[in-house]
Amino acid sequence: MITRYTLPEMGALWTEESRFETWLKVEIEAARAMARYKIIPAQAFKTIEKKARFDVKRINEIEAEVNHDVIAFLTSVAEFVGDDARYLHYGMTSSDVLDTSLSLLMKRAAAIIDKKIAVVLKQIRRLALKYRATPCMGRTHGVLAEPMTLGLKFAVWFTELERARERFKEATRAISVGKLSGAVGNFANLDPRVEAAVCRTLGLQPAKVSTQVLQRDRHAHYISALALLTSSLEKFATEIRNLQRTEVGEMAEGFAKGQKGSSAMPHKKNPITAERITGIARLVRGYAVSAMENIPLWHERDIAHSSVERVIIPDAAIITDYALEKFATVLQNLVVNEKRMLDNIYYRGGLVFSQRLLLKLTGPVGSREKAYGMVQRHGLAAAEGRGSFRELVKRDRDIRAYLSEKDIDSCFELSYYTRNVDKVFERVFGK
Repeated sequence: MITRYTLPEMGALWTEESRFETWLKVEIEAARAMARYKIIPAQAFKTIEKKARFDVKRINEIEAEVNHDVIAFLTSVAEFVGDDARYLHYGMTSSDVLDTSLSLLMKRAAAIIDKKIAVVLKQIRRLALKYRATPCMGRTHGVLAEPMTLGLKFAVWFTELERARERFKEATRAISVGKLSGAVGNFANLDPRVEAAVCRTLGLQPAKVSTQVLQRDRHAHYISALALLTSSLEKFATEIRNLQRTEVGEMAEGFAKGQKGSSAMPHKKNPITAERITGIARLVRGYAVSAMENIPLWHERDIAHSSVERVIIPDAAIITDYALEKFATVLQNLVVNEKRMLDNIYYRGGLVFSQRLLLKLTGPVGSREKAYGMVQRHGLAAAEGRGSFRELVKRDRDIRAYLSEKDIDSCFELSYYTRNVDKVFERVFGK
């Protein structure tokens, strides 16, 4: 991932140095277990544990010649260990190291991401509670629908992100496995106790069964969970973008002192971070497709997945971490224009209260269809700018034959649209 979207903690996890350190940890723990079960000499393990090191530059030099990264790594380590290096990687195949190490790195990345999800959830909860009773306009099809509360909008975000978090936790559990079962997963040259011991030390579960590799549905599950997570972030960011439109004006990203919105138009304040999150989600969804393409490998393994995963797994983790960090900042600095929200509710004389009027009128008229037509003609007239909806209704003799002015005015009370919000909030946040 490019430096622009890489935060320090997550970025450090996916460096060459970190990758080789994780490989070395797996190799040392495998040697430790083999020594315990008397598969290799105890003294050889002591030498390996004491002397095992690697040199990144040297690994890259060797790989340029042998064209095999694990062999290059083992050769570099052997140069530090000496003769006892012959007991390193004993009976193992490359993927025993690669896949177990990758699982460990993905589990660590998940812990970083989960912390960021928790921060965003906290910010959304704060906004939901702060604006739980703040009236705002609800929209369907991009068109004014009925009043709701802003807190309700945030409560929807909160529960959606909770689900995304749970999905990602499940995907993390699915990937938190290791395998040290040899070239085709049959343990011909490895004792299953070695796999169990190594996985236990690393905080992983042994795969119930494996081929030469862990099966790639696990990795696809992980990346797909990130794709769903970032897609929800995109949904929230898109809502902010839409509400920041000049003609709506209900919500906006914060605008820092000294910030500039356009090289050409000095008046501009643009939702650039929300737009960036939208783009990031598109990228991660693409990675999810690539991860699914990796599932059908040939027989017990081919290497088609390797080149894909070198890009998509670090990138997906890094860019999701970045998106969460940025969205938390957007929420922290979010600007809410409550006056504009009220203005939009009463747009064209409050035509969005049409359903309340319809319900009030249906009983006395005796026909919902007839009442609908009576209300609709004034709603459409108001929408076209031919008067205030409330005033048009009050001047309609047909409607006034059934409803008093007081009855009509009661249909425009905002309290009706906020009266049950607390019940929803109890479901979401408890009492």
